[in-house]
Amino acid sequence: MSTRRGTDVFSFQIMVLLCALWGLQQVAIKLAAQDMAPILQASLRSGLAALLVGLLMTWRGGWEGLRQGTLRGGLLAGVLFTLEFLLIALSLGYTSAGHVAVFLYTAPVFSALGLHLLLPHERLRPFQWLGIAVCFTGIGVAFIGGTAGAVDRRMLLGDALAVGAGLAWGLTTVAVRASRLSEAPPALTLFYQLAIAFVLLLGVALVTGKTGHVALTPIVVGSVLFQGVVVSFASYLAWFWLLRRYRASNLAVFSFMTPLFGVTLGVLILHEPLTVNFVLGAVLVLAGIGLVSGEAWLRRVLMRGPSTVRQEN
Repeated sequence: MSTRRGTDVFSFQIMVLLCALWGLQQVAIKLAAQDMAPILQASLRSGLAALLVGLLMTWRGGWEGLRQGTLRGGLLAGVLFTLEFLLIALSLGYTSAGHVAVFLYTAPVFSALGLHLLLPHERLRPFQWLGIAVCFTGIGVAFIGGTAGAVDRRMLLGDALAVGAGLAWGLTTVAVRASRLSEAPPALTLFYQLAIAFVLLLGVALVTGKTGHVALTPIVVGSVLFQGVVVSFASYLAWFWLLRRYRASNLAVFSFMTPLFGVTLGVLILHEPLTVNFVLGAVLVLAGIGLVSGEAWLRRVLMRGPSTVRQEN
């Protein structure tokens, strides 16, 4: 019987903090983009975080998973993780950090579709199919009006790249769940992704000339340290710690705060504009993701009543 419990005030407070940090990540990348290319930022933050995770695993003796046949799955997950951050870096050159934060979190929809096709016990239920339809409707609504004028066409391209990043993230989840990584320590899976992303993204940055203009300003240094130490290392470990103690379905509902933080911080820090179409589309996207990821919780509410769910939690 699972020892994981329902969420409480402490877990909610931690999730608010984590979602704020994750929502700030795209803002930090774009804030420092003038002095360091986002691709190079993504590479350095991955390398820094990989070093820290590797040291932690060495201290804890967590390299045993390498003997469990995880290399093939780790390489695939690492390539997809690299693709995700490559697309994020590219998208931030065309669209706002708030848009990227919302469209990136379409990942649960893509992972649900992939797992539906690959794993018999992960078949989608009616509520989840409804959520997928609502999510893609929201993407379409957010895209409406983005084809008039050169600036809007650029934003449309950036939004599409951000959706592609969400697809890559979703496929990463599928790769982990469908391989031996599903039984490996979370830190090992994270190390695979970070180490491979560091090497591949650095190679892309070198080939495309993104390492030429670099100014180590306080904003650049702060951005890379924030992304590498705070987000990619500390916050991910905190997330795994929560997953070991609380039900994943309950935590997933709280994680939908991340796009809201991303949009809000983009407006406050980068002074990014908001359009009616995007706000309406974002609401539909988040509602769709909620139906896909929180379907089991919602089904208990509808079938047993809220009081029963509160007792279970």
